[in-house]
Amino acid sequence: MSELEVDQLDVDLGGRPVLRDIHLRLDRGELVGLLGPNGAGKTTLLRAILALTAVRAGRVLVGGKPSRPGRCEIGYVPQRHEFTWDFPISVEQAVMSGRTGRMGLFRRPGVADWRAVGDALDRVQLTELRRRPVGELSGGQRQRVLVARALALAPRVLLLDEPFTGLDMPTQELLGDLFTSLAGEEHAVLMTTHDLVAAVDTCSRLVLLNGRIIADGHPADLQDAALWTTTFGVSDTSPLLKLVKAI
Repeated sequence: MSELEVDQLDVDLGGRPVLRDIHLRLDRGELVGLLGPNGAGKTTLLRAILALTAVRAGRVLVGGKPSRPGRCEIGYVPQRHEFTWDFPISVEQAVMSGRTGRMGLFRRPGVADWRAVGDALDRVQLTELRRRPVGELSGGQRQRVLVARALALAPRVLLLDEPFTGLDMPTQELLGDLFTSLAGEEHAVLMTTHDLVAAVDTCSRLVLLNGRIIADGHPADLQDAALWTTTFGVSDTSPLLKLVKAI
C-alpha cells in the first residue's frame, strides 16, 4: 500500500479548472520532485493533499485513509513567506507549534513533545539557536525552522513547497542531504521546486505538472524534450532543454 495515493483528482479555484485527472502515488522511501511553471497547480496539489482546498472530484488517501485537515501523518513545509516571522516566539516555540495537531489546542507540551522538538532541531542543526527569536534568523535558518516544525510531528508523509528558494548553497546541500536521509528512513517525501539541478540531484522520481501530469518517472527517463516544452511552455531553443540533456 502506498503512503500517499491521489486518484482522479480535479480541483477548481474561483470557478477555474486548476488540476484535472491527477493520479499520483508515493511509497515509503521515495523522494519525489514536483516540477512545473508558476500557476501549474503545484501548491494547489499540496493543499488538496492536506485537505485545505476543496476538490471537485477524486480522492486523496494517506496511509490508506482519507486525508483531512490537521492529520498528524502529514508534515508540511510551506514557503517561508507564509509564516509570521515577526511574532515574538523562539525557535523551539515555533517548532513546538508543529505539535499542536498531536497535543490538542489547549494541552501543555509534555516530555514526549519536548523530546520530539529537540530531535527535530538536531536534524536541522539548529539546537544551539533554540532560544533565539525567530525574527532574528537568516533566510536559511528560517527554512530549517519550518522543516523542523514539520519533522516534530514524526510524519509518514512530508510535503515541501519550494524548500530551496533563496537559499545559499551550503543550506541547500544540508537540506538536500536531510531530505534524502528522511526518504532512506522510510518517509514518503513530495517536494515542489523550480530548481531542476537540485531536483535531479536529490529526487528518485520527477513529476512534471501543468494542470495535469505530463510525465512521471526517474530523471534519466525524462529526456524527451517534448515533455519539458509541453510542461513549461518553452521553445525548442530554451536553455531549460540544455539542463535536461545534461541529466
